[in-house]
Amino acid sequence: MYKNILFATDLSQETEYLIKKVHGMRGYTGAKLNLIHVVEPLPGYSYAYLGIEDIEGQLIQESHDALAKLGEQLNVPADAQWVEVGPTKTKILQLAAKINADLVMCGSHGRHGLSLLLGSTANSVLHGAKCDVLMVRLPE
Repeated sequence: MYKNILFATDLSQETEYLIKKVHGMRGYTGAKLNLIHVVEPLPGYSYAYLGIEDIEGQLIQESHDALAKLGEQLNVPADAQWVEVGPTKTKILQLAAKINADLVMCGSHGRHGLSLLLGSTANSVLHGAKCDVLMVRLPE
């Protein structure tokens, strides 16, 4: 059974729905739980237009705060909470390999049409992970 779960979250409102699933899987398996949230880097020209030099730093700090609250809710220690900056799919896959996760859990909106053709983070994680992946279908 699973011993090391990585829960990848975008910290959106839908996270509440996923928490029940993650909590259930953890309770069923007794696995260690790690949390990751990835902040996508802003394009360089954004700073000039927005006139805000450290908006990325603010996003990172807000992400740390939100992930800490989620960690408290799920009883995950700080050393198992990860806020990364970069391409989401790449950072999730890198961390899963680094911590030897045997299951990655994340939500999926079940995109169709053009957005499916262009790909999604969930699809990239599903096909790129070296371990099992559980995609939780988010309510419409």
